[in-house]
Amino acid sequence: MNSKVLRFGFIAAALMNIGGVLTFSRFFTNSVINEFDPVVMSNFGLLMILVWGLAYLGASFVNSNIKWLAAAFALEKLVYVIAWLVWFLGNDISSVYEQDLFAGFFYSIYGLNDFIFMLFFAWVFIRQNKNA
Repeated sequence: MNSKVLRFGFIAAALMNIGGVLTFSRFFTNSVINEFDPVVMSNFGLLMILVWGLAYLGASFVNSNIKWLAAAFALEKLVYVIAWLVWFLGNDISSVYEQDLFAGFFYSIYGLNDFIFMLFFAWVFIRQNKNA
C-alpha cells in the first residue's frame, strides 16, 4: 500500500474533522449546531470530533500495520453516518439554514464527509488485511 496515499488520507480526515468543526461551529460559539442536535452535536460532541481528528493525525505518522485502527475509524465513521441519516430523516434542513448558514451547511455535508472517510478507512483495513 502506498504510504503517501495512506498518510494523505489520514491527514485529510484529520483536517476535515478539526477544520470543519472549528469553522462551522465558529470555534464553539455557533449554538445553532448544538440546538438542532443537542446530543451528538453538543459542544462536548464537537470537541470529541476534534479528538477523533487528532487520532487520525496521529495515525498518519504510524509506519506499521494499522489495519485494526483503520477498522475502528471506519466503525466510528459508520456511527456518525447513521446518526446523520437519522437526523436528516427527522429534521428539516431548511429551518437550519434559516437560522444560520454555517450550521445549515454543516448539517448538509457532515454525513457525506463521514461516509467518504468511512470508505477510505475500510479500504485501508481491507488492503492491509490482504497484504498481511
